[in-house]
Amino acid sequence: MSTTTTGWPGLSRPAGSVTLTRTSGIGLGLTMTWFSLLVLIPLAAVIVTATEGGWTNFWSAITNEQTSRAIVLTLLAATAVTVVNVFMGTAIAWVLVRDRFWGRSALDVLIDIPFALPTIVAGLVLLSLYGNDSPLGINVANTSWSVYLAFLFVTLPFIVRMVQPVLESLDLDIEEAAASLGASRFTTFRRIILPSLAPAIAAGATLSFARGVGEYGSLVLLSGNLPFESEVASVRILGAIENDNPAAAASVATLLLVVSLLVIVALDVIQRRVARRD
Repeated sequence: MSTTTTGWPGLSRPAGSVTLTRTSGIGLGLTMTWFSLLVLIPLAAVIVTATEGGWTNFWSAITNEQTSRAIVLTLLAATAVTVVNVFMGTAIAWVLVRDRFWGRSALDVLIDIPFALPTIVAGLVLLSLYGNDSPLGINVANTSWSVYLAFLFVTLPFIVRMVQPVLESLDLDIEEAAASLGASRFTTFRRIILPSLAPAIAAGATLSFARGVGEYGSLVLLSGNLPFESEVASVRILGAIENDNPAAAASVATLLLVVSLLVIVALDVIQRRVARRD
């Protein structure tokens, strides 16, 4: 039977076996308990609440005309914003890492503003710039475009901050070697840089999509929450809770949860294929 070393002289264990020390076991137990209390149990409670009335009530809750329009708008906006962020976030990270210019450090700090601002403050900022009294002459208040704008604002840093440290850790000698062998810049990027960035881009895209799907505070002032126009799923969930209909709120939340999980799996598959192919 094959054995593998444990790192200590004279000690070995069968290949594939897993042995936890007492300290590791306690750490794993605490981790799973904490994770269950914060994530697994609340998620299970939401799903149970959504299914209490049976499939019929669940289906009627998510196919209600006003609710379905809000869900579609939310998913479309989150998807579109995620695609934009994949390209723009990667480009911004590239500029911050590979280029040197005056004000670079300031820009690096400013990227995190959407993280630092409370969401309702972000909504007020967006309303002052893109509302009825916009100094820029751009008014998207109470339109579906306000949802896209708010999502773009709050999700901007995710891909930038995921890609930036990976770019900083890449060995430039490999790129120079590829160039010396006749590879074009595009080929070098596609065959060498992109496979290394793919996991970070996928992780940032996942966070961007999930943040967009659940966003509320940054768009509530700008969008006006108009039914069939600028109302998003999070607003419908809040409305169902206020109307003492937790089953409907849980149904919408469960649907968004399932969609987010599918997106996570899809992005993981894509980034693995990109990394494997190149």
